[in-house]
Amino acid sequence: MALLLDSVTVTRVFSLPIAASISSASAGPSVSGRRISPVRFLEFRGLKCSRSLVTQPASLGANRRSRAGGRIACEAQDTTAAVEVPNLSDSEWQTQVLESDVPVLVEFWAPWCGPCRMIHPIVDQLAKDFAGKFKFYKINTDESPNTANRYGIRSVPTVMIFKDGEKKDSIIGAVPRGTLEKTIERFLVE
Repeated sequence: MALLLDSVTVTRVFSLPIAASISSASAGPSVSGRRISPVRFLEFRGLKCSRSLVTQPASLGANRRSRAGGRIACEAQDTTAAVEVPNLSDSEWQTQVLESDVPVLVEFWAPWCGPCRMIHPIVDQLAKDFAGKFKFYKINTDESPNTANRYGIRSVPTVMIFKDGEKKDSIIGAVPRGTLEKTIERFLVE
């Protein structure tokens, strides 16, 4: 579904007229008697940011301290451990949800829905955390309108819990992980 990039490197070119005046003994260039320290930018690494010293390219001076080498590097996170919740269609509904021997969480969503994209990673993580105790499915309301109409889905995302072939609970809208977790745990105990 998503294309991951191993790494992308974009060269930064700085055109500072004072860059050539920096000596290895000085802490930074001097402009009107003020010292200018190297600029620090946040480096994006998936969902982790770390400080990185971004400096001028080596052609402007060989005495630069540089961890980033005058480049910004973007590296994709390893997502092989992620659990992808399967999509259901109207034809699979009966066997996968209503005839399930364990409770089932179903996320009704649509590809054009921003809040749906916000809770996808939460549902994926919950599927990983509750594997074997609960089944998790997603159903695209644009592709499977019959099931959405049968359960009165008027707003997406809507998350429904089914147990023993019956709808037990529903949550409408993008909610925090804790709300979904508490709802799931209520049906694990019963």
